[in-house]
Amino acid sequence: MTVPLLDLPAQYREIGDELEKEVIEILRSGRYIKGPKLEELEKELAAYCGVKRAVTCASGTDAILLALMAHSVKAGDEVITTPYTFFATGGCISRLGARPVFVDIDPVTYNIDPRLISAALSDKTAAIVPVHLYGQCADMDPILKIARERDIPVIEDAAQAIGARYRGRPAGSMGSIGCFSFFPSKNLGACGDGGFMTTDDTDLADRLTILREHGAKPKYYHKVIGINSRMDALQAGIILVKLPHLDKWHEGRRRNAAFYDRRLADLPLVLPRVAEGCDSVFNQYVIRTERRDDLRKYLQEREIGNEIYYPVPLHLQECYRDLGYGEGSFPEAEGAARETLALPIYPQLTEAQLEEVASAIESFFA
Repeated sequence: MTVPLLDLPAQYREIGDELEKEVIEILRSGRYIKGPKLEELEKELAAYCGVKRAVTCASGTDAILLALMAHSVKAGDEVITTPYTFFATGGCISRLGARPVFVDIDPVTYNIDPRLISAALSDKTAAIVPVHLYGQCADMDPILKIARERDIPVIEDAAQAIGARYRGRPAGSMGSIGCFSFFPSKNLGACGDGGFMTTDDTDLADRLTILREHGAKPKYYHKVIGINSRMDALQAGIILVKLPHLDKWHEGRRRNAAFYDRRLADLPLVLPRVAEGCDSVFNQYVIRTERRDDLRKYLQEREIGNEIYYPVPLHLQECYRDLGYGEGSFPEAEGAARETLALPIYPQLTEAQLEEVASAIESFFA
């Protein structure tokens, strides 16, 4: 039985009629940029994330970039973040001429280790960007405490964590700005690119709104230099259809994770652990073994989808050689990159497909 890593057509079969009706309505309206769909979506997203304002943009990458721009991060600044993340987290820092300062991860959650942040601070530190990896929030209380003591903004990279909670607080509601992605593989994905930012600071929200439209307010009058990062109405309409289904889909992912937890518990694997006080939405279900590459090949031969997130930590990427890091600089991130593997976890998985995945892994170790 073939089991894809992600099956978006299966999701489409659940809500296809709703999606098609929405898309046709938008096409007939002639309102393709901005307009009522975007306004409605921003209100719905703010309510879902428990914040005063949500500001949509063209991608999750732009959400991070705009958040950094809103905090005036510039050349010569330093921004503390994790090396174990998708490239956009570091790339946006570098695009502004700032320097990413990496801090190793907690080997249990794979999120940035707050205990190591203080040693990385300097007079040039302009922001801290924790990443809520795989659908679980970073340990935010100690991070926020460090930031308050130094008056440093915290920008949450919550691209994989919409709906996740940390001690009762939603992802994206704890720092000054939360950054989210609507990439199709996300728990709440568009049919293309899209993203949004969350904040309780209305002045920051207004600044983000201006920055995403070339820095213009009103139109053609530019207070600052921004970028073109508007989310289009078609994607907004698609997200508006999907958002009411999101909590149900989260529960499906948690149910599938619990299945794997039971079936794989006795194998020589490290399974995902949800930290105390956290509520994961399992954007990925990531197992760990020293035999990762052999296991991956075994699953691929049986047409069982899997993925490595991420094979090369940022500090070892060729484009970051000038930062001066090397092998051994961040051993936990490097170990995770060598040994972790993501399994299919999407909510539309059938019992037979889950059984196929688990049985294949059992047979590999047998």
